[in-house]
Amino acid sequence: MEAAAAGDLVSSRIGPRTITASSSSSSSSSPAPLIPYNLPLLSALLACSLAQFLKIFTTWYKEKRWDSKRMLDSGGMPSSHSATVTALAVAVGLQEGTGSPVFAIVVVLACVVMYDASGVRLHAGRQAELLNQIVCEFPPEHPLSSSRPLRELLGHTPLQVVAGAILGCIVGYLMRNTD
Repeated sequence: MEAAAAGDLVSSRIGPRTITASSSSSSSSSPAPLIPYNLPLLSALLACSLAQFLKIFTTWYKEKRWDSKRMLDSGGMPSSHSATVTALAVAVGLQEGTGSPVFAIVVVLACVVMYDASGVRLHAGRQAELLNQIVCEFPPEHPLSSSRPLRELLGHTPLQVVAGAILGCIVGYLMRNTD
């Protein structure tokens, strides 16, 4: 504690690797990287990116057309939200242990996110679809007839959520083994 206060050497444990930063110029250790190695964060970001990228191919399979905009949209197969939180949970569980309080927090977060994706957001999208149909039936002179349509693809079916969760588990596990 005294050495850290004097500015000699500060060492912190981040994930499975130790990053050491020196605050004095006389030390020969290398400076800390700008972006610390954080396995759970990297796993979550990779799973999210991979799920969003896969949406291009699942859209092509389903609709027989390429749509690169799907990479930035919510909804669709697989659920990037589910992939993100399950990759985070798996990485935290493997790194910190399944008995840790951090793992408990991440699992609860994952459950809430996946429930929301397949419940609230799915039904909000279905309501938007019905409202768009109603507005289309308005006569042209109605004030709402020229309103912009609501986004309909907001949530996920249970299958899309499960597919995202499986993808997240795979990414979280494989990222752990690249250490």
